[in-house]
Parts: sequence; C-alpha cells; structure tokens
Amino acid sequence: MDAPEIPYMIYAEATPNPSSMKFVANKMLLEAGATAQYNNITETKQAPLAQKLFEFPFVKQVFISGNYITINKHDFIDWDEILLETRTFISEYLNKKNPIVTALPAQEVAVDNSFKETKSVFTEHAAPKNEIEPKIIEALETYIRPAVEQDGGMIAFTGLHEGVVTVQMKGSCQGCPSSTMTLKAGIEGLLKRLMPEDVREVVSV
Repeated sequence: MDAPEIPYMIYAEATPNPSSMKFVANKMLLEAGATAQYNNITETKQAPLAQKLFEFPFVKQVFISGNYITINKHDFIDWDEILLETRTFISEYLNKKNPIVTALPAQEVAVDNSFKETKSVFTEHAAPKNEIEPKIIEALETYIRPAVEQDGGMIAFTGLHEGVVTVQMKGSCQGCPSSTMTLKAGIEGLLKRLMPEDVREVVSV
C-alpha cells in the first residue's frame, strides 16, 4: 500500500523589506538552483501560479525559488489585512496539484556594462569571462546566497569592469530599505577582503 502523499503546508515569514513577505512550503516548488521572477502579469504566460497571484490587486512582484515564494506588495494595503488570504490561496492552489511554472523565464542579464551588452540566460549569474569572475561567483554562492535566500531574496553576479562588480537584486532584496547596507557592508566588504586587488566597489543594476 502506497504511503499517502504529504500535502503542501505554507507558512509566512517576514523579510527585512516591509513590502515583501516570504511564503515557505514544506516541499520544493522549483528544482534546486532554479529561480523565477515576474514583475507583472504579462510575464507569467508560463507561470500559472504567479499569473493567479497577480489577480490579487495588491501583488506587485512574484519571486519563486526552491521551496518559497516571495511576494512584493503595493503600499496601499498592510500585510495584516491580506496575509491569511494569500497564504490560504497558495496552499489550496498547490494542494489541487495545479502547475507552478511550466518553463523558466529567460532573464536579461547585463554581461558587461562598458559595452551595454545583454545576454539571455537561464542561470542566475552571468557567464564568467576571466579568472577573477568565477571567484566572485563562488564567494556570492558560499557566503551571500544562503543569507539572502533566508530573507526571501536573491543576488546575482552580472559583471566586472575596472574593479566595479555589478549585481542584480531580486525578490525581497529588490526595493528593500536595508539592501544598500547589504550591498555595501555585506557584499562589497566581503569581496574587497577576499580580492583586495581586484574589487574596489559593488553596485546594483
């Protein structure tokens, strides 16, 4: 006799960004390492869950990664008024076995700001172009990613030019009042300590 399938259970977790809430599931929503961010309903043709979430008037942005969904809301309403409704909706949607994401979005990532090039990629980080950039990516993955994921966000490497590292902030990190401190005191401080001759500044694109 087969064991009964464990239902999805969702709990809400506050983030440092007062506009964002992290909804954590007891099972994976996307395969490890995959992320998907949607800024409006027109981007959700291959993301049925995000499409449904955008039908709520307060939803501004949806970010899905691993076992959680981060929702950024508009400022006209407080989380206290919509938290239970949102958590219940996500739980019921998942337990009806509705699709979450049918295909991950290609992401426009700045590869080299000096030439204003872009590259459509399915990984979070821009492809390294020299011997320094893999070290930066490794540092972000090892020291930064676990912390920002815990807060419902994501930070991806996008380029290095003349000592300036550019990163892209997603999920709860995007628009967060404390993101500048994270960027300067956290990421920039770390990379300058690890690679003092190669990194002089970190900026967000």
